[in-house]
Amino acid sequence: MKLYYSPGACSLASHITLREIGQPFGLERVDLASKTTETGADYTRITDKGQVPALEMPDGSVLTEGAAILQFIADHAGATQLAPRAGSVARARVQEMLNFCASELHKAFGPLFNAAAPQAAKDAAPAAVARHFDWLEKRLSDGRAHLTGEAFTVADAYVFVVAGWAGPTGIGFDRWPKLAAFLDRVRARPTVKAALAVEGLA
Repeated sequence: MKLYYSPGACSLASHITLREIGQPFGLERVDLASKTTETGADYTRITDKGQVPALEMPDGSVLTEGAAILQFIADHAGATQLAPRAGSVARARVQEMLNFCASELHKAFGPLFNAAAPQAAKDAAPAAVARHFDWLEKRLSDGRAHLTGEAFTVADAYVFVVAGWAGPTGIGFDRWPKLAAFLDRVRARPTVKAALAVEGLA
């Protein structure tokens, strides 16, 4: 498998998950501004969406959308701790968290990274992020180590990456100590350290 990524983007979650399964994989960096890869390929010919992540699967086809890629990587490797058995309640909880991250948390950060976003949207974004951080803080208030229980899953990888955008956008974690501690736990994983180092984020 080969992952097309951009440093620090949501593709980092897929990068972390590939390292978690412990199987060989390739990486190709994408310049999202020019839509070219590090080897000079036209990225829009790999995926006409032009966004990361994209995963070249073992059959040569390309899969897009982070939540789908994360689950495919885990399922392909039989890594049921990262993504519990399909159809189980535990898997539904992981999917619930993936969807929350994609449709709520990730979207809330959007105006802060979009120069063309209306100023009103940029002004409203920190409060929207804060509401979602409040929910995550409450989720972690029962002492669980990770977002769906004690085990680290693909949902933790995704939330780790997106919540981590708070720093570059000037949002601190004073209001959310449990969320901050969760992010520190994930950051301490060897696979996460390795992915951050490769992407120049360590």
